Amino acid sequence: MVETTGGGPQDGAAEVLDRPLPDGVRRRVVRIVADGFGGLTVAELPAQLRQYARFTPTRRAKFAGNAMAAALETDPLFRQRIGEKLRETEPELTGALDSGSPPPAADPLDVAAAAYVLRPPGWVKLVTAAGEEAQRADAERADEETRAELERLRAELDRARDHTRAETERLRAELDAAKKETDSLHRKLRSALADVKRGEAALRKLRGEMEAVRAEGQTQVSAAESETRRLKARLGETEAALEAARRAAREGRSVEDMRVRLLLDTVLDAAQGLRRELALPPVSVRPAETVDAVEPGRMTPKDIAARALSEDDPAVLDQLLALPQAHLVVDGYNVTKTGYPQMPLEKQRLRLLGQLAQLAAQTGAEVTCVFDGAELAAPVLLAPPRGVRVLFSKPGVTADELIRQLVRAEPPGRPVIVASTDREVADGVARAGARPVASAVLLKRLS
Repeated sequence: MVETTGGGPQDGAAEVLDRPLPDGVRRRVVRIVADGFGGLTVAELPAQLRQYARFTPTRRAKFAGNAMAAALETDPLFRQRIGEKLRETEPELTGALDSGSPPPAADPLDVAAAAYVLRPPGWVKLVTAAGEEAQRADAERADEETRAELERLRAELDRARDHTRAETERLRAELDAAKKETDSLHRKLRSALADVKRGEAALRKLRGEMEAVRAEGQTQVSAAESETRRLKARLGETEAALEAARRAAREGRSVEDMRVRLLLDTVLDAAQGLRRELALPPVSVRPAETVDAVEPGRMTPKDIAARALSEDDPAVLDQLLALPQAHLVVDGYNVTKTGYPQMPLEKQRLRLLGQLAQLAAQTGAEVTCVFDGAELAAPVLLAPPRGVRVLFSKPGVTADELIRQLVRAEPPGRPVIVASTDREVADGVARAGARPVASAVLLKRLS
C-alpha cells in the first residue's frame, strides 16, 4: 500500500513504505551510504555519525550500518547529500530512475536501493518489487535444494537396498560355511574326548610319580634349612665384627673433623673482624667488566630484524622485550577483538590486562595498554594491574592517535614495540622509529 501526505502524486518524498525494508535492499542501501560517506565533511554529517568519519567504507558498513540506515530514514538533508554522491557515481542508473524507466538489465536490488535513497515517484513500488523478487528467488533456491535433497535421499535408499541385498548374500554364505565348520567341530570333539580319556590315565600315573618326587624333595629341603641356619649364624657374627670396625673408624674421623672445623671457624671470624675494622665495601665491579667489548644477548631492533624468524613467531616479541629499557605499547581493543571478540568490552579489558601483568612480571619491560575512550558510555572504574599502565583516549582523540603520541614522546634509540593489526597504526609508528608487531603474535605469546 502507498500512502501520500501531500505534495501531489508526482512527489516521491510523500510516499511511505508500509513494510520493513527487505534485507537485500537494506544491505545495498548501507553500502551506498558507506561509499558516499567519505565525500562529506564532518559538518555535513549527522551528529550520531561523526565518530565514524575516519573509518573506511568497509568498517563503516560493519560498525555503523544501523546508525547510517536510521539517519538516512530520519534526516532528509543527509539523504539528499547521499543521493547527490550516488548521482556522481551511478549517473546512468539515477538518470533512468529520474526519467521513470529503470534499466531492465539492472539488478532489482540495486534499483530498489537507489530508489530508496533518491525517492523518485513510485520508489515504494520498486522497493516492494525488489523484496518480492528476493523472496521469490529464495523460494526457488529452497525448492531446488529440496529437489536435490530428495534425489540424494533416493540415491542413498538405492545404495542401502543394494548394500542390504549384498549383506544378505554374504550372511547366507557365512551361514553355510558355519554349518560345515560345525560338522567338522563335532568330529574333532569326539576325537578330543578319546584323547581326554587317555590323558586321565596318564595323569593318574604322573600323580604317583609326583608323590615320590615330593617326598624326596622334602628330605632335601630339610637338609637345606639346616645349612641355611648355620650360614645365618656365621653371617650375624661377621656383621657384628664389621659394625665394631665401622664404629671405631667413625670415632677417629669425628675427632679430626672437629679439629678442622674449629680451625676454619677461627679463620672466618678473623676475616670478618678485619673487614669490619677496615670498613671494606663489598666488591661490585670485577676487572673483566672494565674491558670494552660486545656482550652476548645485547641486541638492537636491527639485530632482531636480522634474525631468521617469521613475523608471526612469538620468539620475535620475546627477543624485542629482552632489549634494555624496552617499552611495549598495546592497542587494547585491536588485540581483544582479534582474540576474543565475543566477550563484553569490560571482560575483554580485564582478561588482556591480567595477561599483560604476567608478561610484565616475566620480562621486566615497561607495558602501556591504550583503549579507545569513544566506545565508553561512562568513566571506567579500573585499578590497573601491577606493571601495566592503562590509558583511555580523550573525547575527539582515537586510540590510534594516542599510540602515535606515545611513540613520538619516547627518546630516539629506545626500543619501543607496538602491538596492533591496524595497518595505519603500524605504518605510523614504524616511521616514528618503533617496531610494530601483529596482535596475533602478542596473543600467541600471552597464551
